[in-house]
Amino acid sequence: MYVIRVCALLAAGAGALFGQAPAPGKAKTAKTPFQSRSASTISYSVKDSEETVDITNVAYEVTGDSAPGRPPDSHLVVRTTMHSHEVLSDKGVDATMTLEAWPLGTDLQGKPRYTVKVPGVGAQTVEGDLWVVDRSIDPDVSWWSVYKLGTGQHLFDTYVDLLRFSISRETVAERYAGLDVPPDDTSDLRLKEPHVIAVLIYASAEKVVREALITCDNQERATVFRSYADSTRQLSLVERAAGQQALKVSFINNYPSPANTALVSIPIAKDDLDLAHAEVPAGFHVTSFRR
Repeated sequence: MYVIRVCALLAAGAGALFGQAPAPGKAKTAKTPFQSRSASTISYSVKDSEETVDITNVAYEVTGDSAPGRPPDSHLVVRTTMHSHEVLSDKGVDATMTLEAWPLGTDLQGKPRYTVKVPGVGAQTVEGDLWVVDRSIDPDVSWWSVYKLGTGQHLFDTYVDLLRFSISRETVAERYAGLDVPPDDTSDLRLKEPHVIAVLIYASAEKVVREALITCDNQERATVFRSYADSTRQLSLVERAAGQQALKVSFINNYPSPANTALVSIPIAKDDLDLAHAEVPAGFHVTSFRR
C-alpha cells in the first residue's frame, strides 16, 4: 500500500512538471482566433444646391500588456469609429467618436468591455495608458478629453495640448498635465464664479493626483484670460534650481490687445503639486480643488 501511494504521488508530480493541465478554476480562459472587418465610407450628396459630406472612418489597435485597470499580461483590441456629417456651406461639423474595447482573443461580435461615445473629430492612444479624444467640433475652440485606456474611465478635459513627462530619471514614472478652462455653461457652480480662470490638472495614468484652481482678484482680467476668443493659454514643464520640476501656465491676451502675459508656476514635489510654493502674479491665487 505504501509503495502504491508513493508511486501515485510521483506520477502526480511528474504530470505537473511535464505540463499537465492545471486544476479546475486556475486554467486561463481560452482565446478564440477571429477576423473582423469594419467599413470606412464616404458619401457626398447635393440637394437644393446644398452639398453634404458624410464620412465614417474605422481603425483597430491592440494595446500593450499593462494598460491601467487591466490585469498584467492582458491585451485589448480597441476600435475607434469616427462619423462626421458636414454641410459644406456651414461653419463647423457634426462629428462623433466611438471607442470600443474587447479583451484580445474574444469575439468582436460580442459586447465590448466598454464603449465611450462623445462628440469629437479624432482619437489617439498615448503611451499605452490613455485615450485622448479631440473634441474640437468648433474650429475656434480646441480641447481634448482624456480617458483611461484600460477601462474607458474619464479622467479630465484639457484646453491645451496634453503634457506628458517623467518625474524620475531612474525609473519611467509617466505623468500628465492639462488645463481645464471651464465654459460659461459649466454645471459646476463653483467654476461659474467670475474670478475663476482655469483649473490645472496633474495626473498619473491611473488617477487625477491634484487639481489647482487659478483665480484672479481683477474680475475684468479674469474674464479676458478665461475667454476662448480673447486669450491664448500655454502649459509647459520647466526645470527649477536643484533639478526640481515645475508646471508653468502662461495666459496671453490675443492680438490686437497688448499681450499682458501672466505666468503661474507650480513646483512638483513628492509626486504632487506643491501649491504652497507656487509663483503667481500679484492678485492671482492658486488653491487646491476637488471635483
